[in-house]
Formats: sequence, C-alpha cells, structure tokens
Amino acid sequence: MAVKNITMPQLGESVTEGTISKWLVAPGDEVKKYDPLAEVLTDKVTAEIPSSFSGIVKEIIALEDETLAVGEVICTIDTQEGGAGEELPEVATVKAEGVATFDERSAGTHADKINNPNKARYSPAVLRMAQEYDIDLDQVEGTGLEGRITRKDLQKLIDAGKIPTKPETSDQPKQKVVSANHGFAYQPAHVPVLPGDTVIPITPIRRTIAENMVRSKQEIPHAWMMVEVDVTGLVQFRNSIKDEFKLKEGFNLTYFAFFVKAVAQALREYPMINSVWAGDTIVQKKDINLSIAVASEDVLYVPVIKNADEQSIKGIAKEIVGLANKARNGRLRTDDIQGGTFTVNNTGSFGSVQSMGIINHPQAAILQIESIVKRPVILKNGGIAPRDIVNLCLSMDHRVLDGLVCGNFLKRVKEILENISKENTSVY
Repeated sequence: MAVKNITMPQLGESVTEGTISKWLVAPGDEVKKYDPLAEVLTDKVTAEIPSSFSGIVKEIIALEDETLAVGEVICTIDTQEGGAGEELPEVATVKAEGVATFDERSAGTHADKINNPNKARYSPAVLRMAQEYDIDLDQVEGTGLEGRITRKDLQKLIDAGKIPTKPETSDQPKQKVVSANHGFAYQPAHVPVLPGDTVIPITPIRRTIAENMVRSKQEIPHAWMMVEVDVTGLVQFRNSIKDEFKLKEGFNLTYFAFFVKAVAQALREYPMINSVWAGDTIVQKKDINLSIAVASEDVLYVPVIKNADEQSIKGIAKEIVGLANKARNGRLRTDDIQGGTFTVNNTGSFGSVQSMGIINHPQAAILQIESIVKRPVILKNGGIAPRDIVNLCLSMDHRVLDGLVCGNFLKRVKEILENISKENTSVY
C-alpha cells in the first residue's frame, strides 16, 4: 500500500484558496479514481474535488468550512500502488515566541504531532484571520478535529466582540497588518456593535471577493472613459425577431448578446485591449475569451465565453443563458471560469446608466453595458426624435492601456452597434 495526498486544486487562474463546504466521504471509505471526495467553494465556482487514485480514504485533514490554499493537502488515500507514498508538507506552527508565517503549510503527519507536542496546527485561513484581527491563538479553544481552531471559532469571537489579544509591550510596537496572500496593507475596522444592529458574518466567498477588489484597486491604476451609443436600430431589430427566436431556439435573445458580439469583434481589431498585466511583461492574448458577470442571491460569479469572436449572436446568447443557469444553480465547472481575457458587465440590467467597474485582475479592462433609455436626440437634419441610447463605460489599466487605443476601441464598438439593423445583421 502507498499513501497518496489529495490537494486543494486551483479552480481558476486568480483563485488562491478554496473552502471545503462538504465532505462526501469518510475515513475508511473505498473510492475509485475520479470519484468525488468533497465539495469546494471559491469566489468563482462551486465544484467537486475528484479522487486522483483508487483506494481507501485514510485521513480527512481539512475540516468542513475550512479554507485552504491551493496545493494544500485535504486528505490522504491508501492505494494499491507500490512504492513509498508522498510526504505530507510541513505544518504551520505556533511556538511560545509567536505565530508562523501564512505561507507555511497547515497539514501535518501524526509523527509530527508526536515528535513536536508543543506545536499547534493552523490552516492558512485561521492564521490570516488571527493576523487581521490581532487574535492571540493561544487563548482560543478550538472546536475542530483534535481540538484544532477553525474559522468558525474565530468568527464567533469576532462577532461577539470578544477578541483575545496579546498584551502590547514597549519593545513590541503594534505593526500594521499585511495580508500575506496578496501583499497589500489591510487593517480591518473595529466597529462598535450597538443595540439593534445586525451583525452579518463574512462568508468565504464575500471575503475573497473583497480581497480581490482591494487588490485590484491598490495594484491597478484605473482610468475611465464613456461613450454614448444610439442603439435604436438594434432595439427595433431585436424586438422584431425575439418572439420567433424564442419559439425556434427555446431561449431568449437578449440585448446583452449583441453587445458581447460587438465587443468581441472590436477586440479582434484592437488586440492590445485583450491583454493581461504580467509583472515584468504585458501578455497580449490570442484568444478572445470574455468574462461575464453573473449574480446569484449574494454572490457574483464571472464565467467565461470562450472564443467569443468566432461565435454568432445566437451562439453567444446560448452561452450566456447556459453559464448564468450554471452559476445560479452552483454548477459551474473549473473550465467555465478559467481563461478570461476581458470582462463585459451587464450593469444595465439593474437600471444603471453610468458606473465605473473595478478591473478583473489581471485583465487590462472591463466594460460596463448600461441601461438602454429613451431620450430626445437632435438629428443631423436639425429635427428632434426619441432614440434608444446606451452608455458604455470602460475602466482601463493605465499601465497597459492609454486613452488613444481605448478611445479607438470604444469608437469601434459604437460604430458596430449603431449599424445593427434588420437589413445588415444576422443572429446566425
């Protein structure tokens, strides 16, 4: 028999951790290769972790509701394969003098616990919360397996306002808290809870979204542009065929599909917009994979329409419906949220007419499609007529892009949209 490790997979390019929401197996269970072991939750996707081996589940290391970094061991499996098993990673430890760093591993072997009885095991998520809220873990009683401290233990203390802290000494000045996950400075606010206030616990998804947004705003120098587009022809064309389309195809033909197609076409003509920041380089992506924002009850997912420039309006409309249904039903797969090169956000669905989106790191831009509104417009012949107008709002990474290329890109999107009509546009 050989002991094999199952680790937290990377469920998306920018995903650095995942939360075990439910175990589907227990120690002693027999599993086959590809059998689901656990359900994992990230800010982008809910997915099942399959077994990489056939064998017997030996040890469940990660607890339910515990958040672990990508690559950390979540369980071990006894297999029938010969040879020595993989070594488990080192544990994160707490000694008398202080807390171990975040990037040390949380999982450990039984031998490690026996040989080092004074060391405690903490997951990176627990260590991060302890650092953010200045919690003295020595004073916390864990409710997890073998007395381990979980995120729920810390959240309960935070919500109750009973945070055990280490006494400050003159030779130990209080330091600014820094997230080891991304390197940006982050000092949580300590807000007094008054009678009648409602305390809403921060979910793993909401915390990850918040961190990603702070990272984007702090790392990316955002600039912003907006153009006004007359989409009267688009509205008339879509309204003239939407009922027949729904009857024939079985799903709705939305305005958003037309916008996504126009953006994909313009990106092909202005490929610099379709770039990502890579530290010392800028990578101009060959494929045009459009991330679209999809909201469920309290979570925003960003699935990806792959090779959008090669698809028809009908194909894009079908992708939008399919990805939205998957997101709202918690059925997005890893492949559904990977590979995005540019984000299109349908803020108009909420009635918004002007907004500035936060760029989806490490992409170089995000486009907000606002609400289509009827407005009186002065025509070229001097007359006034009601027209359907929409604002397109572009946020750009000024390290990668400048006003010239972004202005030309928006001008081209505007041109494409204003020329959509029954005479010169096909949805197939």
